[in-house]
Amino acid sequence: MTDAVRRPEEGIAEPRGLLAGLSVYLRPRVLAVMLLGFSSGLPLALSGSTLLIWMREAGVDLTTIGLFALVGTPYAIKFLWAPVVDAIRIPVLTRLLGRRRGWLVFAQLLLAGSIALLALVDPVRSPWLVALAAVLVATASATQDIVIDAYRVERLDPSEQAAGMGAYVAAYRVGMLVSTAGALFLVSFIQDWLDIPAATAWHYGYLAMAACVGVGLITALVSGEPDPPAGREAQEEAHEPALKRVWHAALGAFTDFLTMPLAIVVLAFVVLYKFCDAFAGTMTAPFVIDLGFTRTDYAAIVKGLGLGATLVGGIVGGMAARALPLPTMLWIGAILQALSNLAFAWLATRGTDYAALSLAIVAENFTGAIGTVIFVAYLSALCRNPLHTATQYALLTALAATGRTYLSAGAGFVAAEAGWTWFFVGSTLAAVPSLLLLAFLQARGHFRTLVQDRG
Repeated sequence: MTDAVRRPEEGIAEPRGLLAGLSVYLRPRVLAVMLLGFSSGLPLALSGSTLLIWMREAGVDLTTIGLFALVGTPYAIKFLWAPVVDAIRIPVLTRLLGRRRGWLVFAQLLLAGSIALLALVDPVRSPWLVALAAVLVATASATQDIVIDAYRVERLDPSEQAAGMGAYVAAYRVGMLVSTAGALFLVSFIQDWLDIPAATAWHYGYLAMAACVGVGLITALVSGEPDPPAGREAQEEAHEPALKRVWHAALGAFTDFLTMPLAIVVLAFVVLYKFCDAFAGTMTAPFVIDLGFTRTDYAAIVKGLGLGATLVGGIVGGMAARALPLPTMLWIGAILQALSNLAFAWLATRGTDYAALSLAIVAENFTGAIGTVIFVAYLSALCRNPLHTATQYALLTALAATGRTYLSAGAGFVAAEAGWTWFFVGSTLAAVPSLLLLAFLQARGHFRTLVQDRG
């Protein structure tokens, strides 16, 4: 007898198994989310690491370059304007394309324009104009992320969320690879093979990156629009003044969370689920260098091999999530993330062992990708009201980033005091609070409530 998965929202059964798990990635909706993942991953390095390499090669002083870390601020505070994305209609584009795709096209046009502006400025003569253009890139990119997250949550069926996120994560990494290694190789080719000055080569390289935004733009134009919000509340908000709609979007997002059963426990779980992974990951780069590996080793194994493991882990996580219940996958993801830290504790006893480093990196990236895919599927399930999807998801991801950004700040101190082996052993124990919260939520029926709400 063939196993099946029943989709409550349609009342039909879907085949379950390896082929069914793979076939979900070929659905047009999932393919669209994957291509949008590429568009989301592309701009991050263009206002970050790739830009800093360009500036340093141009001779910009280190003090100025250091201040460019602030360029990433829009990613951290994007939840502040997420209600605008939920509430405001883009003239013409919303009427022609719909609520979400109108914003998608608008954000991508802004992104392509800001990258092109960055391509045309001189980092030596006008470093602060470069900073302004970089902030515009980051702001347009963060806005695009807000819209893509809302589009993915609303467009995909609950049974497709994990697979969609797996495809999104894989394409996101490819987009980052294009804007880092790809951009650097392109600039080198233009400069060396076409005998063009370095400054001009960088301009052409960034213009090429602006053209790559076309992948997401075309995807937004040809993809379907999520179903619009229905009901009396949606009809009332549609006729409200713009500022009042923004206020209701922000207030509604907060209200939904605060009125959710076990709201405080849920929000604590969101903060802590990826904490052990982030705590160890913060110190991965200095750990690898301390063991005696070179920068080239780091690039080839940690970044290159790690990318491959992440792609495979994302796909496996998406397939497993279709076959297993959400709480089961959350348990699997949390435990695997914690145990993968022990691979680094073992590596610390091996020294400069390339095979051991490769094994540890594969384990960390593979399990981390599974954890990320299922965690994002859980965050998506928490966004229950289509009127406020963009705001809710932006708030949740901001909370999730707390563990990575703030709670992990003391990782260096712990590593210095405990030594590498015991640091990574201790980081495994950082998973315990999230496991206790997960057990509590499961015992109190939290996940049954999510399934009922989504159904």
